[in-house]
Amino acid sequence: MRRPLKRGAVMLIFALVPLFPGLPLGASAQGLDDQQTLGMGLFNQHCRVCHTKPLLTSGQYGPVLSKNSLGGEDHALHDFISNGTPRMPGFKYSLVPAEIDAVVAFLKTVPAPSASAQ
Repeated sequence: MRRPLKRGAVMLIFALVPLFPGLPLGASAQGLDDQQTLGMGLFNQHCRVCHTKPLLTSGQYGPVLSKNSLGGEDHALHDFISNGTPRMPGFKYSLVPAEIDAVVAFLKTVPAPSASAQ
């Protein structure tokens, strides 16, 4: 059974969300379909820690991901997420292929970063 968040924690979350407008936190205003919404949740659980900056002043471990990652090719993204690299774990044992496809579908909705943001 999950414990409900305390009021202070909920208020802190709502206070911090406007500080990070580019981060994918919720689907309601983004017009995502069910597969993309699932992919967003999986991205937030498995990918966000390395592929986004946790704080404005901190570094970032992995590259910024967007619809242009790996040339925008769905198959290449799927294989990369499944198999990983020496610096990134593969997710073929923790995510089923449909979930990896959902992450790819979500990434296809993320705009490419501007040149100044890279």
